[in-house]
Amino acid sequence: MTVTFNPLHPVIGAECVGIDIARPIGQAEIDAIEAGMDRYAVLVFRNPAPLSTEQQIAFTKSLGDVEPPYTQIVAAAGVRLSDPALSDISNLAPDGSILERDDRKRLSGLGNQLWHSDSSYKAIPARYSLLSAHVLPPQGGDTQFADMRAAYDMLDARTKAQIEDMITEHSRIFSKGALGLAFTEQELKAFAPVRQRLVRTHRGTGRKSLFLSSHAGRILGLPVPEAQMLLRELTEHATQREFVYTHKWRVGDLVMWDNRTTMHRARRYDDAAYPRDLRRTTLTDGVPTAEQPAAA
Repeated sequence: MTVTFNPLHPVIGAECVGIDIARPIGQAEIDAIEAGMDRYAVLVFRNPAPLSTEQQIAFTKSLGDVEPPYTQIVAAAGVRLSDPALSDISNLAPDGSILERDDRKRLSGLGNQLWHSDSSYKAIPARYSLLSAHVLPPQGGDTQFADMRAAYDMLDARTKAQIEDMITEHSRIFSKGALGLAFTEQELKAFAPVRQRLVRTHRGTGRKSLFLSSHAGRILGLPVPEAQMLLRELTEHATQREFVYTHKWRVGDLVMWDNRTTMHRARRYDDAAYPRDLRRTTLTDGVPTAEQPAAA
């Protein structure tokens, strides 16, 4: 079957048809997917049923290197998914029950409703994220994606010149801390800020894009209030309706996005009444965007 991409929005997102991602794929299909990602930044694969853990990991690894394990905030009852390559994007405890309202994993997960780029808080950030839908609430819980390339293109020349060489600091302390989440001493060390460029150039296409995230809380060389105002202004600009695709999930969907050129956020749903079970695999980008300070 010929691989085709059906656009879902004027500037971002397409449904990929003609590839069965539940089975091993070849180089021609990998090349088609990467070309589609370079063009659309978000690809939707409609599957009749959710991929198994083995299928999702195999498909992910066919596209690159999976991120190594990292410190996570887990539910009081422990970890639900046994494979460390999977991130548990759910409101569920290991026994399948809905998390208590004050469970730290649930409170931390509320941060997914902030605009962000996955793993921007790591010295080497993420390339692609792949999210598979297993159980969905009857309403709400959509995911929105904002095109950081189109947002950069629409900036005025003065702003582009101003931000071209700026370096930001990213940390989960900035994002989840803004929601009032308290951190352990170990987490404060693990979540120490890392440096990222504010403007990135895509290695495949040469297009420039903003690299924004709720994890960004500082800009080197600027007072904190000035940095935060600029980051807020850029985020407001980048998340205008003309840059945003809203994905309404179906069970079995796998959505893949390029963290280098997008931001995303989950939308609110009644997580006290209904389960929402999505499972994410993530590819590392392999290289840092900015030089990191030497360890003390």
